[in-house]
Amino acid sequence: MRFMVIVKANKDSEAGVLPDQKILAEMGKFNEELVKAGVMLAGEGLQPSSKGARVRFQGNKRTVIDGPFAETKELVAGFWLWQVKSKQEAIEWLKRAPFDDGTEIEIRQVFETADFAPSDPTGELMKKEEELRRTIESKRR
Repeated sequence: MRFMVIVKANKDSEAGVLPDQKILAEMGKFNEELVKAGVMLAGEGLQPSSKGARVRFQGNKRTVIDGPFAETKELVAGFWLWQVKSKQEAIEWLKRAPFDDGTEIEIRQVFETADFAPSDPTGELMKKEEELRRTIESKRR
């Protein structure tokens, strides 16, 4: 099972303030543990929303809204993508992360191709999806 682990933004992350050396070292150590255990597939921090944009879709109309965005608590500051056996395992790993000060992290399971089987009785969509995944993997190498 894959899980997206979503780190919420705060005033500092939205101001572009980077974590101090101690936190970066602790997070680096935690990430090394995740990698050694075969859990971490990806993980990145995100620039503040002031450097981002949103695109609103309404019929054929596309509206671009430049950041920053007001609701800090609703913004994402970073993420991990983990491969684990269960949600409980993801929770146990996350409990070991070096966060404090009321930080709230969200864990969400990622849909797998097989989850869409009921909507794809011929299997054609799943075949195309698998082909896209193989193409993505080959381009990373």
